[in-house]
Amino acid sequence: MACFNTDPANQSYQFGQAVGQALLDLRANDMDARDGGYKFSPDRGRHRVDPDNPGQGFHAPYYGAQTRGFAISQRHDLDRPPFNNGKDPKYLLALADVKARGIRPDLTGTLPVSLFDKRRTGLDTLIGIYWGFDGANRLGTPPRMYNQIVRAVAMKRTNPATGKVNGEGDNARLFAFVNAAIGDAGILAWEQKYCHDFWRPVVGIREHDENLGPSAPYKADVNFNDGDPGWLPLGAPSTNSSGMKNFTPPFPAYPSGHATFGAAALHITRMFYGIKANDKKDDKLFPEFFISEEFNGGNRDNDGTVRPRHTRYFPGGLWDMIIENALSRVYLGVHWIFDAFDFTKDKNGNLVPDLKNERIGGVGLGLRIARDIFASGGGKAPKMTPSGVAEPPIQTPEPDYPMPTVPKQPSTVKGCAEAGKAPKGKRKVQDVFPPETSEEGQVPTEGTVQNVYPSGISEK
Repeated sequence: MACFNTDPANQSYQFGQAVGQALLDLRANDMDARDGGYKFSPDRGRHRVDPDNPGQGFHAPYYGAQTRGFAISQRHDLDRPPFNNGKDPKYLLALADVKARGIRPDLTGTLPVSLFDKRRTGLDTLIGIYWGFDGANRLGTPPRMYNQIVRAVAMKRTNPATGKVNGEGDNARLFAFVNAAIGDAGILAWEQKYCHDFWRPVVGIREHDENLGPSAPYKADVNFNDGDPGWLPLGAPSTNSSGMKNFTPPFPAYPSGHATFGAAALHITRMFYGIKANDKKDDKLFPEFFISEEFNGGNRDNDGTVRPRHTRYFPGGLWDMIIENALSRVYLGVHWIFDAFDFTKDKNGNLVPDLKNERIGGVGLGLRIARDIFASGGGKAPKMTPSGVAEPPIQTPEPDYPMPTVPKQPSTVKGCAEAGKAPKGKRKVQDVFPPETSEEGQVPTEGTVQNVYPSGISEK
């Protein structure tokens, strides 16, 4: 706090500190990013670790489903992605697309002739890395980049509501909207990720054939040549970490976090500047070029080579950014196109966004989050989600509750990948929350609690 160089007796300082502490107290039992005893499923189509980084583990499996929203009025969800055991026609189109455009450069020669001309271009590679921010050293995560973009808009664009560039008060409201949307995008995207528990391209392409994978053989009857057991992606960039591999992120594919964060943050900014809630067209909001810190002429790739400085223009404004940010993950080979949005083919046979159905992919999820928060706040500022509204599907046990030795999995929630399935060879696990007490009415001791969800802070 000392970095603000503000007199602690200043009333504004004290008010801000009190508000911050109240929020921290309110969310003291929020679930965090640890795995909480999460166990992956060996079933076909389910998320497992990156085989090129097998020690990565699982990031925040319980966070989304056990965390209350910040400013949403409902829990927005998604339809299941196209799959049908690997035979759905749209899934096969998406598989071929990322197989060609997301492949690691040294493996490009292994692409079949039918895909070779659809391989990733130099511009695709730039776009993929440009939007990276995958927790990289000295860069951080995507919300930091989106805040930089909104800051550029706030400093130069006239707000139609006032007829002038934002003052301090307008910017306080704008950035409250943006970061409430980012916060809720993270919660709901992670809820949906571990609900649908869908595999990443690095696993899906390598194990496409029904005879590959930990539970093979499957009753799939797919074409072996659609996959490739040796395929690897370009990967999320390990910027400023010389000698470290690029990687596939350690959480399920669907929906894309980048797509959800970006759409929520940038669309709520569009609405703040007078663009209608359902508008999905280019805008003129972004003032000039933008320089991503992934390409600022100083940061380095994982070989230690300095990347050049790139000034990138967005003639379609923030909407252009929403779409490009979402597509960038396909170019890295870490996402399917439907993780971003539903799609169709253009006249040249290329896959292009189709945003009529917002129940497929992260962009549609992010747009709905942005509209909800903006409307709930009356277009003025985000309104905190009231108690008892938009409750998470999993109620987090109290902090002093023992950690379960065998926790219930987030994919068992109603409507999710594991819901209603009986464990093989065992009876169906019933919902047991809160767990039953003993005859004496005592809470079970640690080491005996099973088939319940983990507490938010009991391990800290």
